[in-house]
Amino acid sequence: MDKIALISGAFFGMSAVIFGAFGAHLLKKKLNTDQLQSFETGVKYQMYHAILLLVLGFQLNHKITIDNYIVYSFIIGIILFSFSIYGLVISSANNKKLKFLGPITPLGGLCLVLGWGLLIYKFAIQ
Repeated sequence: MDKIALISGAFFGMSAVIFGAFGAHLLKKKLNTDQLQSFETGVKYQMYHAILLLVLGFQLNHKITIDNYIVYSFIIGIILFSFSIYGLVISSANNKKLKFLGPITPLGGLCLVLGWGLLIYKFAIQ
């Protein structure tokens, strides 16, 4: 699990930089202010949680079930939350809004909240 957390954290960090540059340079001309803000929110949340995954990769024990749940909650949360925002914003800018992504974003947010809640629980029982 530590390797999964570290590799995922590094991948999400790298891709957050790529998406951030993509949004700041290429999409800036195509997106309105609200769309750009939404895109940036996805990038910020992705980067925050990428850094968290790197920290957790060095701190958690992959042999403990709750630690695995924590890492997977954050990985799934990043994918569902940030990537659905990217899809919604880009498709909306192209006038082909992928409406099915709308309900996915809050599910990703719930996964992120679950990860944080599991961290609180883990710290409380130690």
